[in-house]
Amino acid sequence: MDNHPSSPAVLEGHPCFDEQAHDRVGRVHLPVAPRCNIRCAFCEHRVCANLTMQHPGWTRELLSPEQALQRIKNLVHSQVDRRFVVGVAGPGEPLENDETFETLAAVHRAYPHLIKCVSSNGLRLQERLQEMLSVGITSLTVTVNAVDPEVGQRIYEWVRYEDATYRGREAAEVLIKNQWAGIRDALVAGLAVKVNTVLIPGINDQHVREIASRLRQAGVGLMNLMPLLPAGRMSDRRAPTCEELQAARSACEVLVPQFRRCEHCRADIVYMPGEHHYARRMPLRPQV
Repeated sequence: MDNHPSSPAVLEGHPCFDEQAHDRVGRVHLPVAPRCNIRCAFCEHRVCANLTMQHPGWTRELLSPEQALQRIKNLVHSQVDRRFVVGVAGPGEPLENDETFETLAAVHRAYPHLIKCVSSNGLRLQERLQEMLSVGITSLTVTVNAVDPEVGQRIYEWVRYEDATYRGREAAEVLIKNQWAGIRDALVAGLAVKVNTVLIPGINDQHVREIASRLRQAGVGLMNLMPLLPAGRMSDRRAPTCEELQAARSACEVLVPQFRRCEHCRADIVYMPGEHHYARRMPLRPQV
């Protein structure tokens, strides 16, 4: 059996790409990427030791690349019979932080058999793709909430790119253009690509099928529609109902397969199969 991280058999066992693997394969997010280059209206970054729930962009603490590598060493030592993947998903934008690449390069040198992945907004995906490949990243999630700038300008407050800050429609145009250029190149490079879309009632709920159509045209093989978690400037907006989420998934599934097991993982989650607690605090020193 081929155990190289990029082999189809291994990628099918990624818990964020394969629903059958969701409860069989662990996932570890390393919170090494604090800075972000866009501002989503629903976004809320938080670094707080008292966090008790799952929420994207939240973490109990930030780790240095050295601390992150130590966390993986501890897990490899203590979880010998459990498979897990290693990712960077924040709390900011992974591709805006050099610490992402330093961390995953160190993990790849020490444990080349582990699947490495990132979750990105895609703004700098095209320009950092070769670096991603060089540190062993084989799977990628890109969050795409709009393909029409008219819709996107209601979601993105600002975008910082190449020493300029864009707002309104122009911000959405810059982000959307870069996202699709990066997704195209990532697919050509052989990365497994999933697209996350936050379903926001009254803003992009009638637009998600258009996103799915664009994904199909590009060759993206998996879409994850996520319900809005009201926060930030959208703290007063309601989340979609279960019926609305199901209807949106059904409409999009005609065009591209849907992933239904997402749990809005934090940027520091440590989950292992058979354990019933998430984001537990891992010691930075091996336990004797």
